[in-house]
Amino acid sequence: MNAAVERLFDALAGARHADPFSVLGPHAIEGGVCIRTILPAAESVRVMVRGGEPLPMTRRHLSGIFDATIRGGSEVPDYRLEVTYPGGHTAEVDDPYRYGRVIGEYDLYLFGEGNNTRIYDKFGAHPMRLGQADGVHFAVWAPNAQRVSVVGDFNGWDGRVHPMRALGASGAWEIFIPAAQIGHRYKFEIRSRQGEILLKTDPYGFAAEVPPQSASIVTRSTYQWKDDEWMQTREQAGSWFTKPMACYEVHLGSWARIPEEGDRYLTYQELADRLIPYVKEMGFTHIELLPVMEHPFSGSWGYQVTGFFAPTSRFGTPDDFRAFVDACHAAGIGVILDWVPGHFPKDAHGLARFDGTSLYEHSDPRQGEHREWGTLIFNYGRNEVRNFLLANALYWLHEFHVDGLRVDAVASMLYLDYSRKEGEWLPNRFGGRENLDAIDFLRQMNTLTHAERPGSITLAEESTAWPSVSRPTYLGGLGFTYKWNMGWMNDTLQYMQKDPIYRRYDHWHLTFSLIYAFTENFVLPFSHDEVVHGKGSMFGKLPGDDWQKAAALRVLYGFMYSHPGKKLMFMGSEFGQGREWNYDTSLDWHMLDSPLHAGISRFVRDLNRTYATEPSLHEVDFEPAGFQWIDCNDSENSVISFIRRARDPQDAMVVLLNLTPVPRD
Repeated sequence: MNAAVERLFDALAGARHADPFSVLGPHAIEGGVCIRTILPAAESVRVMVRGGEPLPMTRRHLSGIFDATIRGGSEVPDYRLEVTYPGGHTAEVDDPYRYGRVIGEYDLYLFGEGNNTRIYDKFGAHPMRLGQADGVHFAVWAPNAQRVSVVGDFNGWDGRVHPMRALGASGAWEIFIPAAQIGHRYKFEIRSRQGEILLKTDPYGFAAEVPPQSASIVTRSTYQWKDDEWMQTREQAGSWFTKPMACYEVHLGSWARIPEEGDRYLTYQELADRLIPYVKEMGFTHIELLPVMEHPFSGSWGYQVTGFFAPTSRFGTPDDFRAFVDACHAAGIGVILDWVPGHFPKDAHGLARFDGTSLYEHSDPRQGEHREWGTLIFNYGRNEVRNFLLANALYWLHEFHVDGLRVDAVASMLYLDYSRKEGEWLPNRFGGRENLDAIDFLRQMNTLTHAERPGSITLAEESTAWPSVSRPTYLGGLGFTYKWNMGWMNDTLQYMQKDPIYRRYDHWHLTFSLIYAFTENFVLPFSHDEVVHGKGSMFGKLPGDDWQKAAALRVLYGFMYSHPGKKLMFMGSEFGQGREWNYDTSLDWHMLDSPLHAGISRFVRDLNRTYATEPSLHEVDFEPAGFQWIDCNDSENSVISFIRRARDPQDAMVVLLNLTPVPRD
């Protein structure tokens, strides 16, 4: 063996070779075809040519590199490999290096342009049949890697066995592995240019292990959807602007537990059986889920995502989640997902420094790091990163039939100086603090989702005075369907938390929101953020004894449901949970045994039903014609009164709210 060949084999054996397909598999040579393979666990290997005699392969390297030459023409015959392992066990396997490219140049071109919105059909792990072989096609983007291998249950997690093919300047890598099957766990083993070995979860993986394990899992959906009528009606009906929309915000891991079985989570199926009838009975129109994308740390509530394309396996399989959404639609309930394109965690198996470089994030921490949250910020200016996120948004709408996406922490995306001191951020090319790449990304995301999934909605959690968040992009807006009204929420809670004696001095907190109520398409949110970090529950944060708290909570919800805007309420708030939310335990359902809390629950149920059946309360939420003050100045008595009107101005409702526990004539 000459020195050049020895170096080549050493590189293969050390999993350092950047182009394994140039060495492994079948190659035409003078006088025939040379077949070469690397099987570190094999004792011996034979080539099994269809219709021919078995051909023993010669071990060329101690690491398990074997080759054999089939004499004759240059045409590659139909062959398999018979592998004998220590102990005498034999298996006949297909050679993954006999297969050509699967991903075409046009797909990679679109990906490089940032416009391949179905890239998840190419990247990730896809069971398929190539020729006469069943297997799995794997593909990943890692442009700065020296070598990428697939490791998993099918190869002993050995990075030498299945190094991938680099697809030119695209930065993509692929391989078809006949030995891989649905249900197999896998990761990508990446060798960086600096020689560092990284073990990464598939960014496009469709299923994952239950945390704290972090491997991706090969899967393929076999689910048969039954919601055609819902989807067609949604598309024809368009937006929810003139319809009742009352969202029940849910964290699936803590809505309820099974204490008799170690306080385990409910499965997606059990949630469908219990959560959906409850939401229906309570009169909510939508379930809004805290992030269901796979995340390693339960204490992040799902907001630190590592598996953007995988529903969390804590509650079941991806098809189980599809069935949950389908059951919601069968019950007439829409499903909105929290979606987190603003940042991602630093976990070693995730997107951080994916190929040994700052690939998905900015390299400069002044642009690429959220120090307050300990997370990294996506580089929205990089086409492939933007494509990853755009495809991900459409993936949930297409593949899981969800009805909307609530984009988390939009303010942190819009401003380069968000939560940063002077000197800790870099201005944009015009010297400003606006993140121009993020703005373009959000506009493109909204345009795409509305075009490809008509009737779907997007909601922005945006806490600043950024203009036109929920205005169309063609009018200069960001293109969201709705924006959370954080100003209304903060002002209202600040008012209600005061002792009723002193509310007269803060009367403007009740009325100020009507000055700007029609500048955006607002949702009025009492979300999970208001019942954590020492803020207390909605019930607990109000002053007075339990009777006064309950009365205050009822009038607070009455104000919410009569105020212009769609509604959102976090789980537990509907019955006045006493303690603040804990992600690691069930809601206190026993409180419904109390007449006081059962009364709050009935009140919210009746509010939802009244809201849904009274056009004046939901038809004209975003125009001044839907609201008229009667008296907004009675601060002395803490009383407000106004009229809500439907499209038909004669269809109206008079609302009077007494904001203190003092009877008024």
